[in-house]
Amino acid sequence: MRTGDTAASIPKTPCWPSAKRRRLGPTALSGQIVIIHDETLNRTTNGKGYVKDYTLAELKALDASVIKGTAYSPQRIPTFEEYCDWVKGTGLVTNVELKTSIVYYPEIEEKTAEMVKAFGLDDRMIFSSFNHLSIVRMKQLLPQCPVGALVEINDLQFAGYYCHKYGFEFYHPDCSLFTKENADNCREYGVGVNSWTVNDLGSLERLYEWGAAGIFTNYPSAPKAWLASKK
Repeated sequence: MRTGDTAASIPKTPCWPSAKRRRLGPTALSGQIVIIHDETLNRTTNGKGYVKDYTLAELKALDASVIKGTAYSPQRIPTFEEYCDWVKGTGLVTNVELKTSIVYYPEIEEKTAEMVKAFGLDDRMIFSSFNHLSIVRMKQLLPQCPVGALVEINDLQFAGYYCHKYGFEFYHPDCSLFTKENADNCREYGVGVNSWTVNDLGSLERLYEWGAAGIFTNYPSAPKAWLASKK
């Protein structure tokens, strides 16, 4: 799950409440699901190598605040169970991204669904992934939970048709690549758009005009203030 950005709803179209976006991946050695941005530890922690090669105890000993310097040190890598325990006490609908494009962790979808059910969060989760087979599986396990198809590098042409065909409620494109043509196609097929990562006003204004349902941003206060000014 991603730990760095926030999803803000754009109340021009029917949409979900403001949500946190988190990236999800388990450790192969312990079978525990943890929250972390990357498949490797190098960039965001003081560890090295793949997450899958560490036990949970070893991961818990790392500092996950290094990308921000010492201001927030130390920060421990949370498990998905800890995350669910926290989020159940909030009013948030959260977007959970399954990190299965580089490492396909055994039973990750099944373990995720079990945890979501255990905490009664199946009405407050959106699942997304760059590996669309993972969201197909999540839809089988938790049919009431909406899912979003993440796309990287290029905007997927006829994205609305694609998502509608496979039962994906949302399309999650890179804001710098997303086109008006695809926005229209998504609207035609009733597919919501949540775009990432929107850190500038120009992109926010463009997505608003195109009827996006929501955005992912590293600076939520700015778009919230801008959206409030539109009311």
